[in-house]
Amino acid sequence: MATAAALGAATLLGGCLGDGGDVDANVKPDFLGAVTRTVYDGSNDDLLTAGLGKAGLAGAAPTYANPTAPTATELRRHAIHANYRAIVDIAANGGYGTLYGPNVDVNGQPTLGEGKVAGVEYIAYADDGSGLRNVTLMVQIPVGWNRVRPCIVTGTSSGSRGVYGAIGSSGEWGLKHRCAVAYADKGSGMGVHDLATDTVNLQDGTRAAAVAAGKNSNFTSLAGSALASFNAANPNRVAVKHAHSQQNPEKDWGADTLNAVRFAIWALNEEKGDKNSDGSTQRTYLASNTIVIASSASNGAGAAIAAAELDTEGLIDGVAVSEPSVALPANPNLSVKRGSRTLVGAGRPLYDYFTYANLMQPCATLSPRAAGSPGAAFVPAALATNRCASLKAKGLLTTATVAEQAEEALDALLAYGWEAESIKLQASHYAFATPSIAMTYANAYSRASAADNLCGLSFAFTDAAGSPAPIPAASLAQVFATGNGVPPMAGINIVNNNNPGGPIRDAASTSPSTGLLDFNVDGAICQRNLWTGSDAAATKLKAGVNEILRNANLRGKPAIIVHGRADTLVPAAFTSRPYFGQNRIAEGASSKLSYVEVTNAQHFDSFIDNAALPGYDSMFVPLHYYFNQALDLVYAHLTAGGNLPPSQVVRTTPRGGTPGAAPAITRSNVPSISTNPPAADLITFSGNTVTIPD
Repeated sequence: MATAAALGAATLLGGCLGDGGDVDANVKPDFLGAVTRTVYDGSNDDLLTAGLGKAGLAGAAPTYANPTAPTATELRRHAIHANYRAIVDIAANGGYGTLYGPNVDVNGQPTLGEGKVAGVEYIAYADDGSGLRNVTLMVQIPVGWNRVRPCIVTGTSSGSRGVYGAIGSSGEWGLKHRCAVAYADKGSGMGVHDLATDTVNLQDGTRAAAVAAGKNSNFTSLAGSALASFNAANPNRVAVKHAHSQQNPEKDWGADTLNAVRFAIWALNEEKGDKNSDGSTQRTYLASNTIVIASSASNGAGAAIAAAELDTEGLIDGVAVSEPSVALPANPNLSVKRGSRTLVGAGRPLYDYFTYANLMQPCATLSPRAAGSPGAAFVPAALATNRCASLKAKGLLTTATVAEQAEEALDALLAYGWEAESIKLQASHYAFATPSIAMTYANAYSRASAADNLCGLSFAFTDAAGSPAPIPAASLAQVFATGNGVPPMAGINIVNNNNPGGPIRDAASTSPSTGLLDFNVDGAICQRNLWTGSDAAATKLKAGVNEILRNANLRGKPAIIVHGRADTLVPAAFTSRPYFGQNRIAEGASSKLSYVEVTNAQHFDSFIDNAALPGYDSMFVPLHYYFNQALDLVYAHLTAGGNLPPSQVVRTTPRGGTPGAAPAITRSNVPSISTNPPAADLITFSGNTVTIPD
């Protein structure tokens, strides 16, 4: 951890001395390929908003001089616009510009104008020389980087996004606090191989023929005769890196995050380090004199936690994360209690709960308890009714009528671990997330190739009839900016190859075994069987899941996890709650982890004021506001000895009002994380039991 005194000593003594008394030269880490360095003036272009500023981020997407041949600069600008808006609610009534945003300073005041940040950006691939991983790493160093109190914040991408995926979360916080930000795309985005044209994304988002790209391709799937054979049998298909790289990238997300920190330390020395007499740059800034906070949201948060667990070099000083996707080995001795319900064990891996949701969610949306769900119109009642009937026919539900089956399906989800607060979110999550994530992770954990068509499913651009079709040139050219690494994106959808009438968009397909338009229950059952079965395919997938399990030992690092109680995508009951308990078991009295659960908060802040999902605005507050607080608290602890908060429930007040027209949020809706919460709000651990206040 850095202090002014420590930095001064490091500058004077410099660590190891080379020949002639010079300090050892700053040497580029050997895992890095070619490095691109770009300076941004903070006016026409910048690190945080790509020149768009606060207003531009909230406005329409940037345009292109030639939509079918965008430049790298244009793609970067559009990628930052899309990724920022994917993380936060950009409506003023939801808090953008007042509670958070590029214009809100480190004291929470809207004093920064358009919030543009000048500085330098380094980008490189990390790889083993094979070109098969090509993890994109990036370091942003603001002009006002604090030499007196040097700091780095990690920004590993959430979801399967590209390297700008954390720009609106830890990226923004770090740049405002004059820290360098160390980003990683985790080897899961944004690589799209259009198999029909055999073109791929390069590191900067532009596209090239796969052969010409070679090892500079972000991701190349099939080649040669294998590609020709696949295209002949499956025309107009697409391979996506997270699903089809055959690397199971999640197993390395912690290592990727640590490499991003190492890259940042090297880049900081290149920019700010003192010089040796021969002109070489000294290793002035080291992990020992630079504060490093591992941070991000969702998958990026899981990567930050994994990095802290793996860190044996003292690279990371603290952790501040939001809604982490994290899985632990089974532990039947751990219990988590909320109210009258106790769940036993260390939560559930993502693949387990997503494939269960993929089965039950469509039918559950018909429950009267789910009436008024935002996004219910995106789950047609006729198809949901057919899913209920198919689950009954398969023996997965037992009741007789559709109404009873809908109640049974919803009760099954709640019994599996979802909170009652998630009931009205099941529909929108099924419509926009569940099937695509189930497919992506089925392939990733199985190390499946695009050629495997696992469970009869593939990715393709689909036309108005739902059939696979060539990707429009502009959509393909811009996919680096518009895509999120998990279709549906850029018109690319899941295709059911087993549809009796020929390949068609999965949601519009017929299940061969039922003859019904039931959201392809056969594909969902196949994916579920990869978890519950014992055949070779199931064994292979579960081996992949075992590679990504974490140990909950943060090595005594001060840490805060914030999680929304209504999170329906990455439920706290499966992840953060048991992680908190397992951490206490693993570290005992040396644990410095605080767990903060926020009521009326959920996973997708970007849904809150989305016009297509009225009701999110009246029911939910932004979890991002508490993510920023967690970073503030950890930073204050590391720099000034501030107290970490005890584990607690923060009780918020929804905006209320008419769905789709909720009143503006105020600070009274979102009380701060407390350093001295009431006893009734404390989250406790005793006798291997986590107790969550109701």
